[in-house]
Amino acid sequence: MSTISGNIKHLRKQHQWTQGDFADRIGIKRSLVGAYEEGRADPRLNNLLNMSKVFRVSVDNLLTKDLTRMDLKVIEALNEADGNMKVLSITVDQDDKEYIDLIPQKASAGYLNGYADPHYLEEMPKFQLPNLPRNATYRAFEITGDSMLPIKPGTVVIGEYMDGLSNIRNGKCYIVLSKEEGIVYKRVFDYTQEHGQLFLVSDNKAYSPYRIDASDVIEIWEAKAFISMDIPESTEDDLNFDDLKNIVLELQKEIIKLKN
Repeated sequence: MSTISGNIKHLRKQHQWTQGDFADRIGIKRSLVGAYEEGRADPRLNNLLNMSKVFRVSVDNLLTKDLTRMDLKVIEALNEADGNMKVLSITVDQDDKEYIDLIPQKASAGYLNGYADPHYLEEMPKFQLPNLPRNATYRAFEITGDSMLPIKPGTVVIGEYMDGLSNIRNGKCYIVLSKEEGIVYKRVFDYTQEHGQLFLVSDNKAYSPYRIDASDVIEIWEAKAFISMDIPESTEDDLNFDDLKNIVLELQKEIIKLKN
């Protein structure tokens, strides 16, 4: 069974609709719903758009994500997260090339309110780096605290904008902007399909990992580079790869407990 056929059947049953009920809602014959669910036919674009509206799920999630293991609450959280991350303001130079806007520590609180406001970004420092690919949007954040040692407080981390959570690579570093936590720089593990949540892990093992709801995420930027006046030095207290694997195993055990 294909992803789309399984998703259609699962979502219809989650809403407790018969094939006839669903067919009426999107304006097609009941037999065509059966063909979609059995993988004998693929929905045309207009029918996909109608399904997206009826299910309140994006077309991208319908086509690419396995939703069959999620209940409606988790699916709605996933969809809300993708919806929260659609508005992005940028600044450009006279040749229409994008700047990298820098969000200093002292301006990070205001970023929560001004992230989508072009006037806010106009006031921020900005620069360009010639060695970054030009087919993406970048932003720079001055990080606080020592949770990601050996990256020290005051380091500027440059992130590439992600327009959704579906491309998160587990264990990679991201700058996450969320309603409750503000701006944080962490390693991220994606458990949106199981629980509608992201797990955030610090490289400094003195800090415990924690979870945030996917629906709480406003922006996420994949870390691509950093600028620092301090040259990082490895110490015995820093989190090594084995420690990181152990933390992930503990998170997986916690998930199993939640399922039970």
